[in-house]
Amino acid sequence: MKSIFSGRLAGRKVRLALALATLALLGAIFLGGGPAPAPLDPAATAARPALSVSLTRPQLADWPQVLAADGNVVAWQEAVIGAEIDNFRISEVSVQVGQSVRKGQVLARIASDTVASELAEATAAVAELEAMAAEAKGNAARAAELQARGFYSGQLNLQYQTAERTALARLTAARARQQAAALRLARTSVLAPDDGVISARSATVGSLTQPGQELFRLIRGGRLEWRAELAAAELAQVRAGGEALLSGPDGAPVHGVVRMVAPSVDAKTRNGLVYVDLPQPGALRAGMFATGEFRLGQRPALTLPQSAVLLREGFAYVFRLAGEGRVAQVKVGLGRRVGERVEIVDGLDAQAEVVATGAGFLADGDAVKVVDGISK
Repeated sequence: MKSIFSGRLAGRKVRLALALATLALLGAIFLGGGPAPAPLDPAATAARPALSVSLTRPQLADWPQVLAADGNVVAWQEAVIGAEIDNFRISEVSVQVGQSVRKGQVLARIASDTVASELAEATAAVAELEAMAAEAKGNAARAAELQARGFYSGQLNLQYQTAERTALARLTAARARQQAAALRLARTSVLAPDDGVISARSATVGSLTQPGQELFRLIRGGRLEWRAELAAAELAQVRAGGEALLSGPDGAPVHGVVRMVAPSVDAKTRNGLVYVDLPQPGALRAGMFATGEFRLGQRPALTLPQSAVLLREGFAYVFRLAGEGRVAQVKVGLGRRVGERVEIVDGLDAQAEVVATGAGFLADGDAVKVVDGISK
């Protein structure tokens, strides 16, 4: 028996299907009748700039030609001061390391009691022999007079003359001993042989002086010099009287003057020394290692700001504007540096336009946006 609902359900299904088909047809008509999609703009699909940059060109300038070197700072001349008498006790030390002294200034004193007594004894001996010499002289004069009158024989007169000469000889020897004793007494004061600065001291109160013992070291005149090492091929470029510029330990520049270029080189290292006087050494001290450079005159240089140069893997690069808003990485050779600028010795011409700052954020072929003109 048929259900009374079968006809109704079938009719609903048919109407639903027709409605869905109609909606689908209307949608297709609507979509198909609309405007066609606009074509893609090639400019819109171009790569966006990686960075906004400013450009600069190399500048030509006269820069000093320099020759870099390094070496030790030493005393111009260093005097070793010791005692001139041995086995006497040091009673006083008057100076310390680093102190400036004048020529003839007392550095130390040695106990002088024994030497003073020797001088007193020698002085007394001289006085005694002076009296004896005066007596011998008078006797000789009287003997000569009496001989002339016929009272003395020639032999007796000769004895008096010999006695006079003997007394004078003894007096001369006594005076020499007196002078030696006075000299020994003077040597009980250890004196500075020249103006300068005390660089070392080993003298201590109470110690005995020994032969050849060093008591003090003195930098004569307080003068220091820089002994720079240069390769044999570079020595010919430096002349006496030339200018040198060192870097002090505090970063301050120290000016020097070339005093002499060594006439020979080391057979092992093939390096030679250049002796540079340092009139105002500043913070430099004897024994320091210092770097510096010799000024050899002026020479043209093609320069860029250091901010335009990128160092990668031991090489130097700049980014040159290659046209169409893109940059190309160019390898360059570097030379001298002065202040914030660096010399370009190869790889770039004077008309090139390069990125002034921000090179570290770029890669070869990147698109860039130039925000201003050529800067200095």
